[in-house]
Amino acid sequence: MLMVLALIAGIVLGVVLEPTVPLALQPYLPIAVVAALDAVFGGIRARLDGIFDDKQFVISFISNVLVAAMIVYLGDKLGVGGQLSTGVVVVLGVRIFGNVAAIRRHLFRA
Repeated sequence: MLMVLALIAGIVLGVVLEPTVPLALQPYLPIAVVAALDAVFGGIRARLDGIFDDKQFVISFISNVLVAAMIVYLGDKLGVGGQLSTGVVVVLGVRIFGNVAAIRRHLFRA
């Protein structure tokens, strides 16, 4: 229940405060969001499987975002930022869909 309240509070704060992202960080925001979604869906799957660990979730969440941003930053420095961004989104997208499929199987027994 606490997680749901925290999610609702975060959404309300985001809508009310309308935070802005500095121009230099804007290329990294979509990648960070996809990496965060990967961790969230992985956490939901772990919770449904009965193996959820809050410490592991927090570490996974932070490390996913940092590693994804680091890969995109490195790609920008090498001049291939778009290609590495696409690669990160594809890899994380596959993981997200795998987790969503496992969640669906767990919830609907299908």
